Amino acid sequence: MTLVLHPVQLSPEHHSRGGTYIMQAAPVRATAIPSFTDALRAVESLLMSGGQRTARRNAWTSVLEDRRRAKDRVEAERVLEEAVSARLS
Repeated sequence: MTLVLHPVQLSPEHHSRGGTYIMQAAPVRATAIPSFTDALRAVESLLMSGGQRTARRNAWTSVLEDRRRAKDRVEAERVLEEAVSARLS
């Protein structure tokens, strides 16, 4: 997230001693510019309740885990086939 500071114009304040002026700075406003991911998460939180978000993330985690297991299974089959063909040779 990027933080952008907007300076606020200084305004003179009359000081009671000797008619001198003191410059007092008004507070600086900070405006956060959200990243694309932050914006998507904000939209997601508006559209979905917490339980639905959790369920969707859990489902995606399961999909990724299933893909990893499938890749491992294909690799194990390849190794077994090579071992069998090496024994038969």
